[in-house]
Amino acid sequence: MSSPFDQSALLAIAEQLVAAARRAGADAAEAVAVRGVSQSVEVRQGSVEESTLSEDDDVGLRVLIGRRQAVVSTNDLVHEGADALAERAIAMARVAPEDPFAGLADPDLLAREWPDLDLLDPAMPSTRVLEERAQAAEAAALAVPGVTKSGGASASVGIGGMVLVTSAGFTGRYLGSRHSVSMQAIAGEGTAMERDYDFSSSVHAADLDHPEIVGRNAGERAVRRLNPRKVPTQRAPVVYHARAAGSLLSHLTSAINGSAIVRKTSFLQDKLHGTLFPANIRIIDDPHRRRGLRSHPFDAEGVAGQRRALIDAGVLTTFLLDSATARELGMTSTGHAQRGVSSTPSPGPSNVHLEPGAVSPEALIKDIEQGLYITDLIGMGVNLVTGDYSRGAAGFWIERGELTFPVSEVTVAGNLADMFRTLQPADDLEFRYGINAPTVRVEGLTVAGL
Repeated sequence: MSSPFDQSALLAIAEQLVAAARRAGADAAEAVAVRGVSQSVEVRQGSVEESTLSEDDDVGLRVLIGRRQAVVSTNDLVHEGADALAERAIAMARVAPEDPFAGLADPDLLAREWPDLDLLDPAMPSTRVLEERAQAAEAAALAVPGVTKSGGASASVGIGGMVLVTSAGFTGRYLGSRHSVSMQAIAGEGTAMERDYDFSSSVHAADLDHPEIVGRNAGERAVRRLNPRKVPTQRAPVVYHARAAGSLLSHLTSAINGSAIVRKTSFLQDKLHGTLFPANIRIIDDPHRRRGLRSHPFDAEGVAGQRRALIDAGVLTTFLLDSATARELGMTSTGHAQRGVSSTPSPGPSNVHLEPGAVSPEALIKDIEQGLYITDLIGMGVNLVTGDYSRGAAGFWIERGELTFPVSEVTVAGNLADMFRTLQPADDLEFRYGINAPTVRVEGLTVAGL
């Protein structure tokens, strides 16, 4: 591999693949070349348990003959040259079933220029620096009174990006970096042990939380969970801590994904331009947020993305579409195509956030006589066909507007349509993840405990 910051060789390979595909008989073709470089260190009880380094360049070629398409990929073009890979793809496409919606992106939608998103931190930390970050996080957690063990700390750095070349004349490339540090702390002894975690992830190392803060947060959270109780089954207001609240946005983006809409497997398939949330709710998807964890200058088909409100004044304004799902629905791509080297494009969200409300988290809680404050969710019990929602949870019981005792082994259940209609956000939004939300309150969920 050349310098991890130099994509010129990958660009040349992608151009060769598209040219080879056209020579072999493809009506249209696109090549994707993906670079991945990562290094991580895991620490437990002060000692390095594992240190890994990986470097991969992978390429994929999609060819179209009429409405028939095929995708091939490789990470070894030395032994399988561009012509051989193209011929294999053509042979597969000739026997593939016709897909009336297959095809490259509409040329009018392709990105012609894009902003500088500041996605690449050129300073790559050494293995020693990663060790120091992980050890600092672990030491800070173990220093919290009540923490008895380390579940492990880690620190990592990576570079990833893509080159996209299409026979329609699009050529684009970008690179991004990622730094992270995490810690899992264990409090208590024997069967009364509890664990919790914290982590920080950022595009630039300068934006990463200090490892000591990550470790201390993990330790304090674990200690707060000691001696949990169960609560009687009841209907009650539920407040989601910000780190759990983003899961509700994830369920929304899955339900408005074009793939689910065309398969008719979403409870929101007939709700476009309908009111889903209260009028003060606005949910944004922004692929061009500077230093965003999911930012990209163009989508996986070369389509120009843009900041858009998925929910505006409580109303669903759009589905998430790539070219194929847009054609099937008689719509236009929204620039949400994603793909790997061995798959055709499919839609997915970029940086998503729920705009903050006007009240504090404490104000959301203060009028709750009995309710649940969720800090952690377990399992994936969501039926997107019906919207039925049921997930394991842990957190704290609310009594008379105050957090009282920790609770665990409870299940919260309801229906996403009803939950969305009552959702109210607090004012504590922070951009920490790919999907971000402030603390939110939802009314009338079933909390199943004893």
